[in-house]
Amino acid sequence: MTHNPGAAPHAISSKRSQRMVRALAIINEAGIVRLTDLVEMLGVSPATMRRDLVDMEDQGLLVRTHGGVRAFDAAHELPVRLRDSHYREAKLLIAQRAAQLLPEGRYSVAISGGSTAAAVARVLATRPNLAIVTNALTTATELASRSNLQVIITGGIVRSNSLEAVGGLAENTFNAINVGTAVLGTDGISVRGGATTHDETEARTNHAMVTHAERVMVVADGSKVGRVTLAKVADLAEVDVLVTDSSADADALDAIRDAGVEVHVVEA
Repeated sequence: MTHNPGAAPHAISSKRSQRMVRALAIINEAGIVRLTDLVEMLGVSPATMRRDLVDMEDQGLLVRTHGGVRAFDAAHELPVRLRDSHYREAKLLIAQRAAQLLPEGRYSVAISGGSTAAAVARVLATRPNLAIVTNALTTATELASRSNLQVIITGGIVRSNSLEAVGGLAENTFNAINVGTAVLGTDGISVRGGATTHDETEARTNHAMVTHAERVMVVADGSKVGRVTLAKVADLAEVDVLVTDSSADADALDAIRDAGVEVHVVEA
């Protein structure tokens, strides 16, 4: 039952991802949960539940105990392979709307890490005459073979959870370029906190991207709206556009609009 952060990630189905996210929410809320209770609440076999718990423990999300499990850190960031499946339909709709808001023709875009930002990159993959600068390894890998795109990847230290390159080398790349729009994925966006994320180094790197963009577009599913996490990426005054889905808190959206942000809401 030892945590193995070096374990290689493997493919994960959407159904299993959703189940694991639900399990993690239950565990983080309760603190300590018995295996039998999780089995009953999630409607799976003990063997299936054990496999899920082993996988989440390997990601540092929880600690297994005799007959149960306890929360590792209630504020812990979900690994990108889980986040990519969570709210998948909403993220695709958000990505499609975000792409519609970008001008046609020769243009430059910076794209951060995060599953919603990655969805935007996939929608943009067939667009001609587009330069994309990113510190997200998954995005760069997906787009690198596209001859219609110019893909620029930053250097930096790779975070295992988000698969983003961060630190001085990444910041130097963003500081050396200017782009039309920065597409920013966040863990939270609110009037109080601005655009926020879980990691301070990631926040500094993404802020370098923000400061060298003519326009900043935050793409975030509804669960992120009104939420504040550890590290600020940008003040709300630096955000021009927010694209989210209809599950977002209406009062939080109104407050963001009132602060001068152009808000687009897709039905999900």
